[in-house]
Amino acid sequence: MVLPLAKPVIAVIGLYYFVGHWNDFFTGLVYIRDKNLVPLQLVLRDILIANQVFKEGAGLGGEAGGYAQRYADAIKYALIIVSSVPVLVLYPFLQRYFEKGVMIGAIKG
Repeated sequence: MVLPLAKPVIAVIGLYYFVGHWNDFFTGLVYIRDKNLVPLQLVLRDILIANQVFKEGAGLGGEAGGYAQRYADAIKYALIIVSSVPVLVLYPFLQRYFEKGVMIGAIKG
C-alpha cells in the first residue's frame, strides 16, 4: 500500500541522484589517475579548458584568427548537447511520476 504511493517520490529522488552523479566530475578528478578510466564529464571538462586556451590566442604564434578560435563556440555547444542527452532521454519516462506526485498531494473535494 505504501510502495505505490511512494513511486513518485522514489522516481524524483532517483532522477536527482542520477543527475548529480552524471554531472559529477570532481570525484573523478581527485581519485582517478588513469586517463583510460576518467568519466565522460572529466573528458568534456578537459576539452573545454583546452578549447578556451586556444580561443584566447595561446599557441597561435601571432595569428589573429585560427581554427580553434573560429570553432570554439561550436565545440562548446556540442559538448553541452552530448553531456545533457542522457538526462533528456530519461526525463520523459519519469515525467508521469512528477505529475502523479503533484496530484497525490492535492486536496480532493
